[in-house]
Amino acid sequence: MAKQISVFLENKAGRLSRVTRVLGEAGINIRALSIADTSDFGILRIIVNDPDKAYRILKDAGFTVSETEVIAVQVPDSPGSLATVLEQMAEENLNIEYLYAFIGTSENDALVIFKVEDIEKARETFKKKGIKFVDEKRLYQL
Repeated sequence: MAKQISVFLENKAGRLSRVTRVLGEAGINIRALSIADTSDFGILRIIVNDPDKAYRILKDAGFTVSETEVIAVQVPDSPGSLATVLEQMAEENLNIEYLYAFIGTSENDALVIFKVEDIEKARETFKKKGIKFVDEKRLYQL
């Protein structure tokens, strides 16, 4: 499991740059990010090298911030690999709330961040199916 920081952002010019500047000035390194938006606001989801510090820094800077547990899975970087993982999750009735991906630790894999309803069941499923998940310390250091 890993901690993901979510930041509520008004859909205005400069809001995203402000978040990244605040984090950068505090020595926080962004490992992965995703933005979901509507016409009025967006949710920035980030994996950082120090989520506890990032949460505090962003809260102190006046942002609306939350912390969510997610799980990172190592998926082979080849056609159909993500489909296989998703099918295995479906077989176990694991509901995925959202996901996003980024380049993995080698040119042969990608990392997929999953937000699921039942994170413990996801961990058990991944172990049972031989799907590699990445522990939080390793994820934060990528």
